[in-house]
Amino acid sequence: MTKPLTVASLVESYLAARRSAGFDLREAGTQLRAFARFADQQRHRGPITQALALDWAQSSKHGRPITAARRVEVLRPFMKHCMALGCASEVLPPGVCGPAHRRLAPHIYKDSEIRDLLEAAMRLPPKAGLRPVCYKTLFGLLAVTGMRISEALGLEHGDVDLDQGRLTIRKTKFRKSRIVPIDRTTVAALRAYREIRRQHTAATGCPAFFVSSVGERLSSGAVHGVFQRLRDELGWRARGGHPHPRLHDLRHTFICRTLVRSQQNAVPADRIVDTIAIYVGHAKVSDTYWYLSAIPELLSAAADRFAPSTGGDR
Repeated sequence: MTKPLTVASLVESYLAARRSAGFDLREAGTQLRAFARFADQQRHRGPITQALALDWAQSSKHGRPITAARRVEVLRPFMKHCMALGCASEVLPPGVCGPAHRRLAPHIYKDSEIRDLLEAAMRLPPKAGLRPVCYKTLFGLLAVTGMRISEALGLEHGDVDLDQGRLTIRKTKFRKSRIVPIDRTTVAALRAYREIRRQHTAATGCPAFFVSSVGERLSSGAVHGVFQRLRDELGWRARGGHPHPRLHDLRHTFICRTLVRSQQNAVPADRIVDTIAIYVGHAKVSDTYWYLSAIPELLSAAADRFAPSTGGDR
């Protein structure tokens, strides 16, 4: 007897098919499994309908329109997959809950804020333990490379080549690998951390470069929790469109500051943006432009470049 298809089984079928084609779908997988649980709670039976999909899309805790719009974006290809199998009667129309990619201005960190963050990390307990040095080094690495937090936490010993001054980022977002060159000050900070890590966790054998006090790979949740604690202690106020400064804003800051320096050094913007896109692991240069914010320093540098061509003063 054939077992009836459930929303959960359809989700797993869809994810398997897409992943076999090379798509990662980590976040989409989490969302679609949440949709399957919602359908089960609603005791849904039969083809997937627009009404069921829309009910879930609009059921988030805070009810934000952009959340619903992003859920619709995840549901549409899944519903198309189900329709091809004869298990969906409808597909949500695009934009039914509004735009899914409204850009909220990031918090671009001042140099003083980054210094304050690193100093606060060094005050974490235990005072003489690995934890303070680990978080200072991790936050500092994010600030000077613009790496994603998942990439930093995925680093293993063999990926950190301090003799050559480079990091190897392996198959992260978009399943791409890349080499990230680092300067001598970053090499020195990583070397100092590695020695302290060796003293505290030599017996654990964990291959991860960044580890907890007991020698286990740091989790993203733990890192975000520590960051939020330090952020609250420092009393930061968001200067962007998000409720609070975020760890991911270090990536935005790195990209903006790198472009500022290139403008001040008269490097053509298109050339440096191409370089930044490769360095931070963007699949398309348009993704890098998404990260740019019109901070005063960037506008000033642009004005300085533009003024000679107009013969004007500012």
